[in-house]
Amino acid sequence: MNIAIDFDGTIVEHEYPAIGKPIPFAIETLLQLQKENHKLILWTVREGDLLQEAVDYCEQRGLYFYAVNENYMGEDRSKAGRKLGVDMFIDDRNLGGLPDWGVIYNAVQATVRGENAMLVMANLSQIPEQKKRKKFLGIF
Repeated sequence: MNIAIDFDGTIVEHEYPAIGKPIPFAIETLLQLQKENHKLILWTVREGDLLQEAVDYCEQRGLYFYAVNENYMGEDRSKAGRKLGVDMFIDDRNLGGLPDWGVIYNAVQATVRGENAMLVMANLSQIPEQKKRKKFLGIF
């Protein structure tokens, strides 16, 4: 599978333009996906030196991307479509936010098996229950 991964808020906590603290199990999960021959594309708003810092951060941890801000290395952006051609995006701006990286891994595996990743994520995610409001003077 071709998988696009955001950097800030997904691999590391949001501290843009600085690099934030690592999000637990992000690098480890991505390394496992890479080991399983998934093509990982870093897809981030970062450009120039800030982009290179993100790439270097990942490479120092053994994570090398198939491509960075393009469909494949060397893609001619003037001739390329605006939409990235991937099977899945992993981004903290997804509907519902960024799930736990274990949930993400299981969703990728479900997709490979032809299962519905959204159902897998829904079954594995823990949605906190809303606290019951106490009555105040009989109101509520």
